[in-house]
Amino acid sequence: MNPRHHLDPTTVLGFATGTLAPEMSVVAAAHLEACAYCREQLRAAERVGGLLLEQQLPPPCAEDRQAALRQTMLARLDAAPAEDGMRAQAAVRGAPGHDPDQLPAALAPHFGTSYRSLKWRWMAPGVHCIRAAAHPSLIMLKIAPGKCLPMHSHGSSELTQILRGAYDDSLGHFAPGDVADLDSQVEHQPVTTPGVACICVSALDAPLVFSGWFARKLQQVFKL
Repeated sequence: MNPRHHLDPTTVLGFATGTLAPEMSVVAAAHLEACAYCREQLRAAERVGGLLLEQQLPPPCAEDRQAALRQTMLARLDAAPAEDGMRAQAAVRGAPGHDPDQLPAALAPHFGTSYRSLKWRWMAPGVHCIRAAAHPSLIMLKIAPGKCLPMHSHGSSELTQILRGAYDDSLGHFAPGDVADLDSQVEHQPVTTPGVACICVSALDAPLVFSGWFARKLQQVFKL
């Protein structure tokens, strides 16, 4: 797996500093498991975050709090290489001993550990979904091969990690491991590639904006 579409630098920084919305963090973590490039960007962002924290530490009169903050950040930076190794191992696809039925570790608390145990809900012809109980805006989608989705833009941000299958849109070809990190300026119409259903996990921080009346009707039902 060699992802060609990566997290935006602002998303990486938000993940590193803990300011990314929880559902966005789940999708970002799933991508980081598969993408060595973004893991390297995360390490750089954590180093920058450590320097910024040093500059914003409280004055000497709060020595205890200063020491605690410094120790917390240093521990996080020390742990980064070990965490990177674990993510790299989890990201291996097709290696001996790897179970192709296993979901990314970041998704397990929300969707379970395996693809075969997923309980899909019908959304539209050729489209099924699962909504995370704790985060309703965190959704896993299964889209039939050769399916053209409605044209839409985004009320704010959308983060989508491709798990299986692929799709094409105006931004390019998105295959397993790729992430679509989109904002309100993007309007697109994904078309899944033939052969295998496209399975992806998406996080939204605002409803999608559909141009067609039928899609808008479905949006009212499924709260997308």
